[in-house]
Amino acid sequence: MKTYTKKRLEIVVEAPIQDRLIALLDRLQVTGYTVLPALAGRGHDGEWSREGMVGEAGRMIVVICLIDGDRVDGVLDKVFSMVSRRSGIVSISDVEVVRAEHF
Repeated sequence: MKTYTKKRLEIVVEAPIQDRLIALLDRLQVTGYTVLPALAGRGHDGEWSREGMVGEAGRMIVVICLIDGDRVDGVLDKVFSMVSRRSGIVSISDVEVVRAEHF
């Protein structure tokens, strides 16, 4: 089966900025993304968990985007400027997809 190389942009960030981040991705015409809850983890400041949290303030989400490699720099610059002052991490990796027209 033929596959196509794309970039996977993974953003782990505080849940309260989810709507703004998704709006930014939409403005940038990122058409392939998924938002997932982050349940627990370990970061620079130690372990964290959403267990027992009542509000949105301490919750984290993961946004996974698949995009063409030639769009990474433009998308990454805008995303990083939004999330750089918050808890979280942004990573980029190479992936293979089977339906290139979706991304």
